[in-house]
Amino acid sequence: MAGGLAGYAEVVRARYAARLLAGTLVGRLPCATAAVTIVLFARAEGATYSLAGVLAAVYGVANAVGQPLLGRLVDLRGQPKVQLPAAVGAAAAMAVFAWSGLDPLWQAYTAVVVSGLLTPPLEGGLRALWPSVLKREEQVHTAYAMDAVAQEVMFTLGPLLVTVCVSVWSERAALLVINAVGVLGALSVVVSPPARAWRSAPREAHWLGALRSPALLALLGACVFVGVALGSITVASVPYADEHGGDVVYGWLMAAIGFGALVGGTVYGARSWRGPAERRLVVIVALLAVCYVPLTLRPGAPAMVALTVLAGVFLAPALTCAFVLVDRYAPRGTVTEAFSWLVTMFTVGQSAGAGLAGPVVEAGGTLWGFAVPSLAGGAALLVLLATRRVMAVPAADGVVVVSSENDPNRAAEPRFSSGDRA
Repeated sequence: MAGGLAGYAEVVRARYAARLLAGTLVGRLPCATAAVTIVLFARAEGATYSLAGVLAAVYGVANAVGQPLLGRLVDLRGQPKVQLPAAVGAAAAMAVFAWSGLDPLWQAYTAVVVSGLLTPPLEGGLRALWPSVLKREEQVHTAYAMDAVAQEVMFTLGPLLVTVCVSVWSERAALLVINAVGVLGALSVVVSPPARAWRSAPREAHWLGALRSPALLALLGACVFVGVALGSITVASVPYADEHGGDVVYGWLMAAIGFGALVGGTVYGARSWRGPAERRLVVIVALLAVCYVPLTLRPGAPAMVALTVLAGVFLAPALTCAFVLVDRYAPRGTVTEAFSWLVTMFTVGQSAGAGLAGPVVEAGGTLWGFAVPSLAGGAALLVLLATRRVMAVPAADGVVVVSSENDPNRAAEPRFSSGDRA
């Protein structure tokens, strides 16, 4: 572990690495906290829970649509020309929502849709930048793991920051402050020398873009089901918490998922791995599905929190492994778009899982609600097993990003061989 922690320190000490990671996390705060800020503000304006929830869902759908579209623009135009204008536009739309409130309602819907669509693909952009900032393959893989862990920290601390803003000022102020801070984070990234120098490799004109890679489609299909598992847990935990202590227990359960992912991602990224990443992802997703099964036991709150920590342990490693494979599978010149598709499909899965778990809980109780995650994890495993030949694409396949160190146009994209990945 000591050697692994030294690997994290080595990544952070690399020039611009800490700035890019911190700027990306800060820039993504508006997206990470949107559901909380929109619901709290809408409720403060007199909206029903249903209306507040619909507004948050509309933002989520718009964000899922906008990420790959903006990711493709980043690949075509570069990061500064897309990321910063998008961040400013998203923040401006949310400012309109904050100042106009719910009257007229059509304007509120329009504002959240525009803000969701224009949310910059900073997450995909950062992963496209890592190979140009970190010079060794193992450093890039460690950075992917650190990225996954940092996400868990952000999704834990972000809502707390919103709560502080609300308690000190107001719901409107929280909406405005979080989005203003997000613009500053995006600005920090796009004015950095790596972001300004980055150029995508020349790409073949194709309307499908990154989605013309069969291996990437298979990976995205598996990630949808991983998202379903996570989204269903958030809903199934509500009736369980109602029976075992209320909102406090629910908060502990949600924190436990994040803590488990934090621990798992840290341990996974702290060591070097041998063998094909495709095979490792199958093992990790199998363990993920197995660790969801004990949740159906529904023991007392302390034991349930421990089981929820276990359920989160393999989440960050699964995402880290997926990042490495997206790096490999993305067609030439589509790396940012490909990473953005991963974000989108995982988000779609989470939304579908939340929507599915509600009716399941109402029909069969919390037992069946907690069965959904393990079934979804099993479905993700089946997708990986059924498509293992498609995902084991040889390096010479024209659809896969391959190493070409003698080609100067490849300098901005992953420069590593597409054989075994960590």
